[in-house]
Amino acid sequence: MTAPMPAVLQTLADLIQINSVNPNYKSGVPEADVVDYIETFFKQRSIKTWRQSVEPHRDNLIASVPGRDHHRKMIFEAHMDTVSVDGMTIPPFEPAVREGRMYGRGACDTKSGLAGMMHALADVAESSVSPPCDLWFVATVDEEFAYRGVAEFCRELAAETCAVAVVAEPTELQPVVASKGLIRWIIETTGKAAHSAKPHLGVNAITSMVQVLQALEHDNLGLSNRSHPLLGNATCNVGVIRGGVQVNLVPATCQVEVDRRLLPGETSELVFQHYQSVLDEVMRKHPQVHAIMHPPMLTDLPLETCVESPPVQAMLQVLSDLGCRREPAGMPFGSDASKFGALGIPSLIFGPGSIDQAHTASEFVDCQQVLTSHQVYRRYMLSEGVLDTDAGG
Repeated sequence: MTAPMPAVLQTLADLIQINSVNPNYKSGVPEADVVDYIETFFKQRSIKTWRQSVEPHRDNLIASVPGRDHHRKMIFEAHMDTVSVDGMTIPPFEPAVREGRMYGRGACDTKSGLAGMMHALADVAESSVSPPCDLWFVATVDEEFAYRGVAEFCRELAAETCAVAVVAEPTELQPVVASKGLIRWIIETTGKAAHSAKPHLGVNAITSMVQVLQALEHDNLGLSNRSHPLLGNATCNVGVIRGGVQVNLVPATCQVEVDRRLLPGETSELVFQHYQSVLDEVMRKHPQVHAIMHPPMLTDLPLETCVESPPVQAMLQVLSDLGCRREPAGMPFGSDASKFGALGIPSLIFGPGSIDQAHTASEFVDCQQVLTSHQVYRRYMLSEGVLDTDAGG
């Protein structure tokens, strides 16, 4: 007889079955069905919930359990949306367990952390032990596109009441205290269209862009001087290029999309100004080049939380008690955590799964990591050390 699936894994399987591909991607839909599922989960356990409207048919779902100190709260946050299912080699919404792994879209990023937090909050609510302060669980929309869900939540959040924000992302059960920020923008060169038989009558915008790209490559050499002990170097990548209409025309425009990853201490404003100066120098050296920087399409702040702070030390103690790895780590990609950090809230990123499996054609998560994350979240919700103002610095 097959043993029943642990409750947290059953919840994960249920969540995978719900299509929550971000509506900005192909086959995407609003996260409404996931919200309904989570709301029902908590209502069945008499846990208070409420919705926060972000966009039409796109709500954040918040659940809370009262603690002894009503003036402080711990935030536990996970996003509900996933990336597209295009190109997947497994059925995206049919969860399957093979060799200790659960497969499906969102299994790793980040419905496993979502399920772990849901069950941890339910366990605490049903136990006889009262948490040291109020607990808020937040399921947000739109992390995979523009962070609209967490941005709306933070707009209405009294940050001074928050002792910590724990954000679920695939970290392989390592406590992440630092992450890179980013800025993305378009550089456009303009020229003059002409027939390719008489190119001297035109100005080739693609040729002008070559000068810009060479300057960016040269500037990249200096990024090795900007390094972080947990995150490595700052990086800059040109990931998209568009130019020309047809082969027998001198192109009048060319565009590239630039992705610059920021380290703690860097700001998107100053980095953008730096690249404007790089562009100005190109145009000074090459008067035929006409180029502009479009306003940033997306910005995200870096995150850095002091390892000696009470919330981090409390997490390290919980992990030690459970026999897990406890070395603080950094991750090069963005998440919702930096939005909490920007408000001055000590923020941690922690969850089951590897980022190497997120967004992949056969996405999966290690089932044991899901079970362990549930235990970590639950113990952390009851940790007195999070509020220990005399510890750390």
